[in-house]
Amino acid sequence: MPIPLKPDEVLKDRYIIRQIIGRGGMGSIYLADDNRLVGRQCAIKEVQQDQSVPTELREQGREQFYREASVLARLDHPTLPKVSDFFSEGDRDYLVMDFIAGDDLKTVMDQARKEGRTLPVEEVLSWAKQLADALEYLHSQDPPVIHRDIKPSNLKLTPQNMVKLVDFGLVKQMAPDELTITVIQGRGTALYTPLEQYGGDEGHTDVRSDIYAFAATLYHLLTNTAPPEAKQRFLTPQAFIDPRDLNPQIPDTIADALMWGMNLHPDDRPQDIAKFRAALMGSALVDSKSSTRPLEPSFPYFRNEVDRLLAGAAIFLALLAIFATLT
Repeated sequence: MPIPLKPDEVLKDRYIIRQIIGRGGMGSIYLADDNRLVGRQCAIKEVQQDQSVPTELREQGREQFYREASVLARLDHPTLPKVSDFFSEGDRDYLVMDFIAGDDLKTVMDQARKEGRTLPVEEVLSWAKQLADALEYLHSQDPPVIHRDIKPSNLKLTPQNMVKLVDFGLVKQMAPDELTITVIQGRGTALYTPLEQYGGDEGHTDVRSDIYAFAATLYHLLTNTAPPEAKQRFLTPQAFIDPRDLNPQIPDTIADALMWGMNLHPDDRPQDIAKFRAALMGSALVDSKSSTRPLEPSFPYFRNEVDRLLAGAAIFLALLAIFATLT
């Protein structure tokens, strides 16, 4: 893990580090003051280049960072923090964006759980509408931008009850051949990560991957219960619990939409955010050929037993490789 910057260190002769507000395996996120705009605070995401890879690959990674950071800097939506700058110092790359004050939704949810209650369905639904707007905007870019790490802790709630989708650490921009390229390598957070994303940066992800994470996030917020990981559901289908069994206050339309969005196979999820939002709202805009209740807890990700055995072996080998790197 990179050694973090210290308070009062200055980046680019402009950004004065105040404190760490987040840490990860490739760097930290800092709260900083912008000394060119007095009173403005910003969040700076740091990424350290992997020194174990060849120089040529590090250079390619940095070029990719600049190329896709420039895409993020062009985004402009009220539910997204504005990316205002990006640069490198030494072996570290930095992405500068608006600092969003307020608690994240995981903190809000945890507080409700401590008080022995669940979050009001209507309130969660209002946040879902805002997030759907942001994702629809991202996915409508040319080429589409995929977030890949939607989760309660990446959703900040402002004092005006506005939701902001933060942390562009795993953003991908879809290439014309439908493969994807990554801004910053990573696999997302396991509880909200669809099976197709377990391939990391070699796997195929598209807008339906964000829909899975979106639905899993809402599942958690509405039930106070973390959804089972996709790989656990693949190996043990009965691990999935109908959200109504955890919170009877959830209306059927919303529960059905969550289960649709959390289908293990991408083809069996809503194919775009508009369809998922329509299902959440109980709208007639949902394709009449699609059921809003297609998921049963035993629904398989793969179509036949051979596929299931091969995929199970692949997951086992991937987990074995991850374990080897940690020992």
